[in-house]
Amino acid sequence: MKKIILASASPRRRELLEQIGAVFEVCPAKGEEKITKAEPGEAAEELSRGKCLEVFQSLDDDVTVIGADTIVVLDGKILGKPGSADEAIQMLSTLRGRAHQVFTGVTVMSREGEKVQSVTFHESTQVIFYPMSDKEIEEYVWEGEPMDKAGAYGIQGKGAVFIREIRGDYNNVVGLPVARLYQELKNMGIQIRE
Repeated sequence: MKKIILASASPRRRELLEQIGAVFEVCPAKGEEKITKAEPGEAAEELSRGKCLEVFQSLDDDVTVIGADTIVVLDGKILGKPGSADEAIQMLSTLRGRAHQVFTGVTVMSREGEKVQSVTFHESTQVIFYPMSDKEIEEYVWEGEPMDKAGAYGIQGKGAVFIREIRGDYNNVVGLPVARLYQELKNMGIQIRE
């Protein structure tokens, strides 16, 4: 089995891969995230491709690199990670009581001798929030959980109490659609589990 690298520092992506029994190492991409695409699925794919390519090009042995990036989209506008507590409060205030989409882009690049193959895809999940009071939003933000998450919430953490419904892959909202990833790797002939 060749070496598998996760090009992400996200503890949630690491946990999801561990959950499915994947054997991998973590080597986060350090480059700046740049979005040039307007369509959310394409933007998520572009971010994942950038992370994956950076790490893939830094290694010269037989390896499979997985890059992923998650974005939250409301009314066509991409919500990234909040830059401040005020920005997190503002994001959550616009999301409350409404439906939004979560896109995770994933890129896999694999090298075996002279053979190089890659695939890029995205998954989209709809998330619907319950109404939230200003006080609930402020208390949630002050607890600190929203600060390193796209859209300023964590569905797998304390933010779970605000989620009324999801349509699609739950793991996609956490940060990695592992079932789709597993299928794509299988199609490439790559074994991710021992």
